[in-house]
Amino acid sequence: MASEISKAIQHICDEKGLEYAEVMDALQTAMGAAYRKDFGNRLQNIKVEYDPETGDMKVWDVKEVVEDVDEERIEKDQEELQLRREKAREEDRELTEEEIEDLVRFNPKTEIMMKDALEVKKSAKLGDILEIELEVPTEFGRMAAQTAKQVIIQKLREAERNNVFEDLKEQEGSVVQGVVHKRDRSGTIIIDLGKISGQVLPSEQIRGEKLRPGLRLRFYVESVDMGPRGPQILLSRSTPKMVQSVFEQEIPEIAAGDVVIKGIARDPGYRSKLSVHTDDESIDPIGSCIGQRGSRISTIIDELGGEKVDIIQYKEDPKEYIKEALSPAKVDRVEIDEEEKTAIAHVAEDQFSLAIGRRGQNVRLAAELTGYRIDVVEEGGEVVSSEDSIDEVKKKIEKDQNEEVKAEEMEVSVEETQKDESEEKEISEETA
Repeated sequence: MASEISKAIQHICDEKGLEYAEVMDALQTAMGAAYRKDFGNRLQNIKVEYDPETGDMKVWDVKEVVEDVDEERIEKDQEELQLRREKAREEDRELTEEEIEDLVRFNPKTEIMMKDALEVKKSAKLGDILEIELEVPTEFGRMAAQTAKQVIIQKLREAERNNVFEDLKEQEGSVVQGVVHKRDRSGTIIIDLGKISGQVLPSEQIRGEKLRPGLRLRFYVESVDMGPRGPQILLSRSTPKMVQSVFEQEIPEIAAGDVVIKGIARDPGYRSKLSVHTDDESIDPIGSCIGQRGSRISTIIDELGGEKVDIIQYKEDPKEYIKEALSPAKVDRVEIDEEEKTAIAHVAEDQFSLAIGRRGQNVRLAAELTGYRIDVVEEGGEVVSSEDSIDEVKKKIEKDQNEEVKAEEMEVSVEETQKDESEEKEISEETA
């Protein structure tokens, strides 16, 4: 039958989601701290074995056997080490191992010299680990018990954080659900992930997206690192990888590998272009992503906060790929330079604005998707490059539109002039 202490340990395991061995390790570390507080000293490297069933406890001081060193030399080298550390600190750097390898170092807490080791164990050799058994005179006092309590709480928290860290580390590069908690002064949004919080930096947020406290959304896990205060989780809503992960979760054919995502270009919050491919002729890659009556793509768009998504067919031929990438515009022909990675897309007059897109968005995303710099040429009209700035695109489109208006006005003017001349001629004939 389990003792009350064993039951208490198991309860902690169940509540915190920890292994029994982890809780026992925390308990024994806490007992070691309590022993050092009441009966030992700070130079002891305490090891404790505790039996929760019987309440028995054994204590050892664990040391590694090292060569004998002159105490005066140790003291002198310690002073030199301190001087070198101060100098390095002034230079705003850390000492390297090479800089201190000439100094004698001896740690009395974890090491014991050979001459002292032989008094404990006659057969001791260099490198041996000695476990020197210590006595437990009486029960721990109040201060030692308080120390043990603080240590076990700290150790349990560390164990819990480490478990959460390992779980999240496995989810690095995937999408997780979280609840918006708050926005701090720097503009970073704190996300509640359950047992821990993540951060969405301003650069990883979608422009114009309002993340209100309490809102549950999906986030891409950019990185999970262990910092001084525990795990640090950086999340993103704007990365193209977010689009890929959502598609992998929502489209079974992509998750199974039957349909492959070949490329993604994204303008976060506005529009994404995604190219897909399959070797299975029985599968329609675009239809698989859209779903029956758009059910799948609608779910994905909702997850991306209403962002538009263009799904195109991947093509091995770069000319055909660029034509697909510029959809929904229809491209007449494409000229490419493989070495320079540039392309000229020729479009009809009524397809020019569609190929460019709002503020040049369509051609920029197509260029990002295909890896080519793309110049869109209107037959007999303006040229817009994927590398043009938004202002340059606006000017060129406005110029093109103004020229169309002028041409229409000129045609109207010619028609009116011809009409006036005809009327004057008729009046002149009637008068005659």
